[in-house]
Amino acid sequence: MPVNKKSPILRIIAWLHLWPGLISGLIVFIVSITGCLFVFQKEISELTRKKILFVSSHHPANTFPLHILMDNAQSALGNDKHITYITAYADPSRAWEMMAYAPGDSKAVFFPNTLRYYESVFVNPYTGAVTGKINYKKDFFVIIKYIHWSLFLNTIYGQPIVGWSTLIFMLILITGMILWFPGKWNRHEIKKAFTIAWRSRWKRVNYDLHNVLGFYIFNIALILAFTGILFAFGWLRNMFSDVKHPRSKTAVQVSDQMLTSQPEGFLPDQIFQAVRKHFPNAKRFILQLPADSTAPIYLSVYFQNEVYYDARTLAFDSQTGRLISDEAFSSKTFGEKMLQMNYDIHVGSIGGITGKIIAFIGSLICASLPKTGFIIWWGKRKKKTNKNRKPVILVSESC
Repeated sequence: MPVNKKSPILRIIAWLHLWPGLISGLIVFIVSITGCLFVFQKEISELTRKKILFVSSHHPANTFPLHILMDNAQSALGNDKHITYITAYADPSRAWEMMAYAPGDSKAVFFPNTLRYYESVFVNPYTGAVTGKINYKKDFFVIIKYIHWSLFLNTIYGQPIVGWSTLIFMLILITGMILWFPGKWNRHEIKKAFTIAWRSRWKRVNYDLHNVLGFYIFNIALILAFTGILFAFGWLRNMFSDVKHPRSKTAVQVSDQMLTSQPEGFLPDQIFQAVRKHFPNAKRFILQLPADSTAPIYLSVYFQNEVYYDARTLAFDSQTGRLISDEAFSSKTFGEKMLQMNYDIHVGSIGGITGKIIAFIGSLICASLPKTGFIIWWGKRKKKTNKNRKPVILVSESC
C-alpha cells in the first residue's frame, strides 16, 4: 500500500525522527564510535601486549600454587594494593592475571576518581615470573569503554544520559524505517530505497548514506541499542528477571565434599585446584577473593574462550571451604539467561569473529547516522532560509 508522505501522521513521525535525533545525536555518535573501537579490543590487546599476556610454550607440566603466584604479583603491585581477582587459563600459552581493584569516591564526577586503583599483574603460572603489569585506569580500551558506558563520568551521572539517548535512538530508528518506506513500489522508487547513487551530487550521496544504510543496519542497530539500555536501566533488567521458564534439572551439582581430599593449606588454592580437576574441559577460571571474613569465595568457570554467558558460578564459605551455591547457565530461567547473554550479544562475541565484524560495522554505521542526518537537516534549513529571504531592490542614486 503506498505511503502518503504528506499525511498528518507522517508529519508527526518526521518530527519525532528529526528533533529527538538532533538533541541526542552527539551522544549517539560518541557511544557508537567508542563501541566500534571497543569491539576488537581483545584481539588488538593480545597483539600489542603479546609479551605480557602470553608465555613460552616450553614449560613444566604443573602450575605453581596460587599463593606463590599471588605473592610474586603482590610484590610487583606493592603492599597498598590488594589482589581481588585471579584469572587462570587452561591454555598453556596464557599468563595468569592477578587483578587489584578497589573503588574510590562514589560521588566523584569523573570515572578515574571513582576508583582507588585498578591494576593487574600477569605471571607465568609455570615459573612464577612476572611477565608485566597494566594500569587499567590509563589503558586505552578501558578509557574507551568508560566513555561508551557513561561518557567518562561517574556511572550514576553518565549512564542515565547514555541510556536515555540510546532509548531515543531506538525511537529514531523506528521512525526512520517508517519514513524510508517507499511511497510507490515501482522500479525507480525501489532502486532509490535500496541503493546508493554514488555518482550523484554529494548531497544526494549523503542522503542515501543516511537513508539506505539506515535501512540495512536497522535490525543490528536495534539489537545493539536494546542490549545497551539493558545495562543502563535497572527496571528493564527487572522485567527480564521476571520472565519465568522452568529451571533445568539436568545440571550436575558439585559435591559439598569435593575438598575433602585436598591437603591443608591456602583455602582459595584448594578450592581452585579441586574445581579445576572437577571441570577438565573448562577454558578459564575467575576467582574472586573475599573482601572480609564473612564474604564467600566465588569461582566462575567458563567453558568457551570468547564469551561470558556459558559459565558456572560456585560460592564457597571462606572459613570452611564448604560449597554454598552452584549456579549453572543451563539451570537459569529464560529471563536470567537473556541477561547473562546480554554482554556477549552487545559486543558481538556471541557470534565469534563474524559476530564481532557485524557489531563493528553496525556501530560504525550507527555513528554515521547522526552526522548524515544533521547534514540533511542543515541543507534543508539553508534552502528554506534562502527561499524566505526577500529580494533587495537596488535604487540608483540618479533616480
